Amino acid sequence: MAVLKKFANPAPLGLAAFGMTTILLNLHNAGFFALGAMILAMGFFYGGLAQVIAGILEFKKGNTFGLLAFTSYGFFWLSLVFIIVAPAMGITEAPSVTAMGFYLLIWGIFTLFMFFGTLRSNRVLQFIFASLTLLFFLLALSDFTGITLIKTIAGFEGIICGASALYLAMAEVLNENFERIVLPIGPFKK
Repeated sequence: MAVLKKFANPAPLGLAAFGMTTILLNLHNAGFFALGAMILAMGFFYGGLAQVIAGILEFKKGNTFGLLAFTSYGFFWLSLVFIIVAPAMGITEAPSVTAMGFYLLIWGIFTLFMFFGTLRSNRVLQFIFASLTLLFFLLALSDFTGITLIKTIAGFEGIICGASALYLAMAEVLNENFERIVLPIGPFKK
């Protein structure tokens, strides 16, 4: 007789890692504190490695969207930390502000396409990807124009984006644990 194994849902791990790291970086972008080891460590270990692990586990579930989203944004965090740390270590020169604008722009375009992949999912996931698209475009615009107010606005918008991801992580865990809707996430489109 075959024994059916139930695997845990890796999405809350990826969402929490993304959400908490995004909140911390955007508290910096909003001007609350300087960029330092706390954000870089969080970006490398939780935003980066934990999301990559969650993405690989989504592969096991057969979830192509989860695989692409979590591994891509995990590697985004790892690459962002490298971009910041590598010049300080003398490995390479820091990118120009324009180059960083294009880095953020390409991530915004990728995220816009990923947003379209959420249209058959719950409302919170749709909000996360819509607000993340806006965040990348605002940060790119800030780099292209040099207008610091745009970066500050992006910081506050990014805090909301990260908080929505953290909310969805907690909703998925609590709703599963209590076997009822504790935190609503909106209807699924069929």
